[in-house]
Amino acid sequence: MTDPMAWVAPTYEGLADLLATSPADVWDARTLCEKWLVRHVIAHVTMPVRLTPERFGAEMAAAGGDFTVLSDTVAARDATLPPSDLLSQLRSPELHSWQPPGGGAAGALSHAVIHSLDVTVALGRPTVAPAEAVLVILDLLADGTLFGVDLTDIRLEATDTTWSRGRGRLIRAGSGTLVALLSGRTPPVATTPSMSN
Repeated sequence: MTDPMAWVAPTYEGLADLLATSPADVWDARTLCEKWLVRHVIAHVTMPVRLTPERFGAEMAAAGGDFTVLSDTVAARDATLPPSDLLSQLRSPELHSWQPPGGGAAGALSHAVIHSLDVTVALGRPTVAPAEAVLVILDLLADGTLFGVDLTDIRLEATDTTWSRGRGRLIRAGSGTLVALLSGRTPPVATTPSMSN
């Protein structure tokens, strides 16, 4: 199996390429992350480039130990950085080698893939993560490894690959949309999965 870290850099580079060639107003477009625009998502995923371990500890203390509060605070503040800075940070080798504490390579890949899909699915744009990486994250999500989603009596089928899992009520969608759905996102109407009994 390919080292999951091998897919992290291409995912972030693909996202940077997409944003660099899009109209400027794309930074203020909504994403699948509730209340976050594209600029907030990019500020969030690039946080490891800007925060040293010491600064991260200080930010966490200021957030009362609540990572969600920290994430929202940093995203809101750093979303005001120039897009050119955020794009440079998306391309940073430091980000490409970062692994979340306790999350390892799988955590790094899931962070890159899921948040890239928060942007691309919402914008109706092609997935920027390598197809193999999306399938790895789909496997982890379907196994309950990442979000612990209960898939009892559910069959998932990707419409763009041969990937499938489970038995029961059928949910069919593109692999990227399935990742978004299984990670707690609500895909836009145009990409809503088809479901049947």
